[in-house]
Amino acid sequence: MTLALSIVSHGHGAQVLSLLALLVQSPQSLIRRVWVTLNTPEPALTQALAAPDAAWRGRLDVRVLHNPQPLGFGANHNQAFGHEQQQSAPSPFFVVMNPDITWSQDPWAAMLQAAQQPGVGCVYPQQVDAHGQPQDHARRLPTPGALLQRYLGGGARRRARVAAPDWANAALLLFHSAAYQRIQGFDEAYHMYCEDVDICLRLQLAGYRLAEAQGACVVHAGQRASRRQWRHLGWHLRSLWRLWHSPAYRQFQQDHARRVG
Repeated sequence: MTLALSIVSHGHGAQVLSLLALLVQSPQSLIRRVWVTLNTPEPALTQALAAPDAAWRGRLDVRVLHNPQPLGFGANHNQAFGHEQQQSAPSPFFVVMNPDITWSQDPWAAMLQAAQQPGVGCVYPQQVDAHGQPQDHARRLPTPGALLQRYLGGGARRRARVAAPDWANAALLLFHSAAYQRIQGFDEAYHMYCEDVDICLRLQLAGYRLAEAQGACVVHAGQRASRRQWRHLGWHLRSLWRLWHSPAYRQFQQDHARRVG
């Protein structure tokens, strides 16, 4: 079983290079290809990726995509998935990964093991911040009431572990390629927020399960820009409005109500 990884850089050149250096240390038998999308021009990163003496040269199959115009989160990963599917031997697993992800223990074997469970369409690792504190990366359905409670609640409440989450954030997600293709990947109409909620709901509505990979833990320091920048807050609210009025959200709510009713 092998992985195709998708990483998007929007001015994240240094982080992308650090991540590639980390991936070189992963079992090479598990990683088939790494797609790096440059969402905006980055001459220094372009030069580094083309360098013949790059640390990953000959060890990782790194493919670089250059966007003439910036694309959104979902569109970028869908584009990489499309390129992967055009290969003569596409990977059976597709990984969406933020460039600021790191780890001390390689997560891929544990994530692939979790992906072998019956009915699983998407796998997520545990996430901690730079200080080792658990992140609230896997959550219940974001209803208006739940979000209000979350933002008024405290840090301890926000980091509470959810045993059976409805969605997991897309900082690092491993998909069965067949499942990703069946639901046509991310909904590109979302911008910056809620793409991960939507795709997790649609996967489950299509009959797949989400699974946490026991033993896989990564470091991710969430930006939480919507709490500090008005523009991001606007994007977040518009994405939430779209999510709450989407057929997937309404159907998931109805299915949940029937299960607990």
